[in-house]
Amino acid sequence: MKAVWYDRQGPAQEVLVYGDFSTPVPAAGEVRVRLAFSGVNPGDANRRAGRLHAMDFPPIVPHSDGAGTVDAVGEGVDAHWLGTRVWICFGQRGRPWGTAAQAVCLPQELVALLPDAVGFQQCACLGIPCLTAYSSLGNLEDLAGTHVLVTGGAGAVGHYAVQLAKWAVAHVLTTVSSPEKAEHARRGGADVVIDYRRQDLTTAVLDATRDAGVDRIIDVDAPTNLAQVLAIAAQHATWVAYASGPEPVAFPFAALIRKNITLRGLYLPGLPAAARRAAQQGVVRWLSEVPGSQHTIDGIHSLRNTAQAHLAVEARRKLGTVLVACD
Repeated sequence: MKAVWYDRQGPAQEVLVYGDFSTPVPAAGEVRVRLAFSGVNPGDANRRAGRLHAMDFPPIVPHSDGAGTVDAVGEGVDAHWLGTRVWICFGQRGRPWGTAAQAVCLPQELVALLPDAVGFQQCACLGIPCLTAYSSLGNLEDLAGTHVLVTGGAGAVGHYAVQLAKWAVAHVLTTVSSPEKAEHARRGGADVVIDYRRQDLTTAVLDATRDAGVDRIIDVDAPTNLAQVLAIAAQHATWVAYASGPEPVAFPFAALIRKNITLRGLYLPGLPAAARRAAQQGVVRWLSEVPGSQHTIDGIHSLRNTAQAHLAVEARRKLGTVLVACD
């Protein structure tokens, strides 16, 4: 099969290799997926570049997300999986070979059925972004009628968080940095869209909530948003940070304590397997119940041009998910 791999970390154009790779054979408990598309996340580019990640295996076929069709099963896996359309998460997490290839083998619990109404391109966007969004929101049954703030509502995680919170009947506020992103967030269902470059976030949120503040914050950059989040959080709010800027900050714990705010970090690969499976099942329910779910594709690159896909992610100008076509 054709695949892309690297055996040392560095710039995408220098270390990513395209060529022939042995077609994998599923071990016990595994399925093999013939891939249609692979999703490229910032974490994939960071691992390849060596940012905050060591070289765990040589070589590495990158990428953890994707979608395709099961064409082989290992011992102990029910044959009913053969021929099913699936989406993938954690392809290259804790194992050397991910989805930047024409096929991948991985444990059966890391694939989920793809509803008939959703295509391969759309479901290749799910994986880590959508599971992060779902896990950040906590128990969705508790969100009905609450105020949820999603920072970066036009980003890959944020856009899913907006849609999932609306599915849970929450009142959703979100921040964006441009009119284009504002329109994108509105299409996702956000009730209040705040352009933080043109509006004062604290004033806008307190006006929208009649000074009550927000009950849950899904935050893409907690250090940068620290002071404003503490100002707009309601009493007993839950603040979930799934990403962070590089700069250390002084933390005003007194403000956190006085509002009884719960601050929780979320790193999806570190969640218990049962929690990740529950999120996966929840996403499948959402896809089945909301046929108009949105999956934003920034661009599609050929497998041969995977380096260009990484550069598009690293440029930090994308709107949605960058995909690689694997066929």
